[in-house]
Amino acid sequence: MNIFQKDKKIGFSHKTFTKNKKGYLLQENVFMRINTLGMVQDINLKTHGVLNDNFTLSSFDFKISSGRFNFSATGSVSGDMINLETRSSGASRTFGIKIKKKPYIAAGILDAIRATGLKAGEKYTFDVFDPTTMSQEPVMVSVLDIENINIQGSMKAATKLLMNFKGTTQFAWIGEDGEVLKEKGLLGINLEKTSRKDALYGLPLETGEDLTKVASIASNVVIKDAAVLQTLKLEIGGIKYSDVNLHGERQILTDNILTIDKESLSGLAPVLDVDNLETLETIFMQPGPFIQSDHPKIKTQAKKIIQNEIVPFKKAKKLINWVYNNIEKRPVLSVPDALSTLENRIGDCNEHAVLLAALARASGIPTRIETGLAYINGRFYYHAWNLLYLGKWITADSAFGQIPADVTRIRFTTGSLQQLDLMSIIGRIKLKVIE
Repeated sequence: MNIFQKDKKIGFSHKTFTKNKKGYLLQENVFMRINTLGMVQDINLKTHGVLNDNFTLSSFDFKISSGRFNFSATGSVSGDMINLETRSSGASRTFGIKIKKKPYIAAGILDAIRATGLKAGEKYTFDVFDPTTMSQEPVMVSVLDIENINIQGSMKAATKLLMNFKGTTQFAWIGEDGEVLKEKGLLGINLEKTSRKDALYGLPLETGEDLTKVASIASNVVIKDAAVLQTLKLEIGGIKYSDVNLHGERQILTDNILTIDKESLSGLAPVLDVDNLETLETIFMQPGPFIQSDHPKIKTQAKKIIQNEIVPFKKAKKLINWVYNNIEKRPVLSVPDALSTLENRIGDCNEHAVLLAALARASGIPTRIETGLAYINGRFYYHAWNLLYLGKWITADSAFGQIPADVTRIRFTTGSLQQLDLMSIIGRIKLKVIE
């Protein structure tokens, strides 16, 4: 398959799907050249999957590489558990995740649908496990009508499928011989069937539009100095409020009006007793697959930064300043994880957020990651930052060295890194700054 962003070829993919005695073997290789934040980078994703007879996942091996960043994950399903091992920066972590339903893998969804017979009007739900987020999410698929589409200069009959994931709509066309002929996704990215020779040696790869700018939203006003604002009021539309987390902490949603108030730094705790935290704060003290706050390198670096400081706010300030001053601001096309960011010392907002979360948790500060939009030079861009518990929850943006973060940070998700939850608003949300 050739991969296009609008009319420019930015990559290619190749997949094999074969039957064996127990089920199926799936191998997929995807290569793309992506323009993000004004920088062009290559990314390679490799997936090997062993599927059962009913197309559910038995085991997988996933690798993603881009520049200096490499991440891999292997997993096997046993009963209601997926047993996992992740590896980044030479360090591995093993753990298990409980699952409610038998999982599928994204690369095998269209093969599972094809086996149903492709009857128009039928609808299916597949619970897909995503190794980049370590989570399971439903994908709803509807079989539509047969269409004639142009593939490699000839018209071919194909069954059109509509796929809904996290509120986003994608399409696929499956030919009469069962092959996937075309896919249409977000941000103008499409895949079209081609020969191996054409994919590898045909049209040269080009630079597409900057995806961060394509996804961004123009502001109706120019905000000259966001740092001095105490309140921002916006009108928000075009999305389901139930799909996101707009209300709470410093944000108040009333009907379609969102008010964001900058937090006061008064009343912070002089010290935190990590052994007597509330349940929520305790949750966000724990290490995770991408927030490796228990790794010796993270713990050693955190200790070097905070030294003998015990006041939570002062510790937070030291950590934020260190991340801001020591991590080069460059986009990274990989799975954001704290250990790799510490090792490579480069990253965008996602890397800054996971690293600060890990360093802060290692320093005894419960920390969440928030994702949403941030105002930069006349537009609202998708962005990630942190929420630190310092006796009360305070926003912090280590990519900009801010605590509290300025009020143009509009939160849509909070917890650990949940970029997929933003998919439901990309291309749909309408913003208007009121005051």
